[in-house]
Formats: sequence, structure tokens, C-alpha cells
Amino acid sequence: MPRPTSVIWDVGNVIVRWDPRTLYSKVFADPAECDRFLADVCNMAWHAPTDCGLSFADNCAALKARYPHYGGEIDAWRLRWPEMFSGPIRETEAVIAELHARGVRQFALTNMSHETYETTFAMSPVFDLLDGRIISGLEGMMKPGAEIFRLACDRFEIAPHEALFVDDSPQNIATARAMGFHVLEFANAQELRPTLESLGLL
Repeated sequence: MPRPTSVIWDVGNVIVRWDPRTLYSKVFADPAECDRFLADVCNMAWHAPTDCGLSFADNCAALKARYPHYGGEIDAWRLRWPEMFSGPIRETEAVIAELHARGVRQFALTNMSHETYETTFAMSPVFDLLDGRIISGLEGMMKPGAEIFRLACDRFEIAPHEALFVDDSPQNIATARAMGFHVLEFANAQELRPTLESLGLL
């Protein structure tokens, strides 16, 4: 396979650190109750529709109808969203800046609500170095579905083999690999630079 000439970045836990527990460890005094809440109430299955375009207000309202005793905690997901983040990942910021300096085209492909992406993209100056971005909540489709990857190829005017796709989700990586992208499953920031160097991008 030819070497890639572009990089497509996931955002959460690749460029910026995101974890609901960062917020909810402050909301719940009891760690066990925090665990139960994030497993059974505000879990990823519940959150996913917001990444596909559903409003936070509507998604929270439906959940509060089921768990009225957690009304305030559920609303915190929407009202205190920025507190789920703990800052940029410095290693990623550094390589994005270096790739930009080398003229490598870079893009974002992220599952994210249409209501939160502007706040999230303001968390690091390197987002301004990207040449384009696709937000699932604006498109009504999300990873790991192949449709959003095809949209990325069309909008960014690249073929899968021309791009390295970096994501922390094994499911998203599996789709990208099957479609012919170069892939890096982001599990350790220290692996990023050697991978980029091995592919001739740095």
C-alpha cells in the first residue's frame, strides 16, 4: 500500500482528553454511586444519539422521565459539559503543529454533538491548523458507520489509502481498516510520533 499523505484525527482522547468521570467524580461523593450512575443512567448508549444530532435537552428530558431522582445529575451532562475535559494531549498537539509546518493536510472526523463542537474545538489552538472537519452531530451519521468515512473521503477529496486515520476506538479503527485507510489505534501517545515517522509523514 502506498504511504499516506494526509492525516484524519479523531478528537476525544486523541487531541483532547474527555471522560465523564472527570465531571461526575465532583458530582458524587460516593465513588460507587458515580460508577453506577455512569454505567446505568448517563452511559454511552444513552449519550450516542446526541452525537447523531439529537439535542441535549431532548435526550436529557427522556432520561429524567425514567430517573427523576437523578434530574440534577442528568442535567449536569449538558450544563457542565466542559468539565468532562482535562485538557489537550500535548504529544498530539506537537505532531499536529509539526505536520502543519511540513504542509501535510490534516482533518478531524469526530463523533460529537452539534451543540458542543465549538466549545471543544476552542480547547486547543491546533484545531485551527486543520484543513477541514466533519462533526457527526451536524451530519446525522456517526462512526463506526462506513457512511461517514465515505463522506470524509468525498469532502476532503482523498482516497482511503491516502490517509492515516487515528482514533482510540477499536470499532472505528476496524471500519477504517476494512475501507483501506492506514490506521493507528490511539492507545498510547508515545506511539504516535514513531508511527508518523515510519509512514514518512514526519
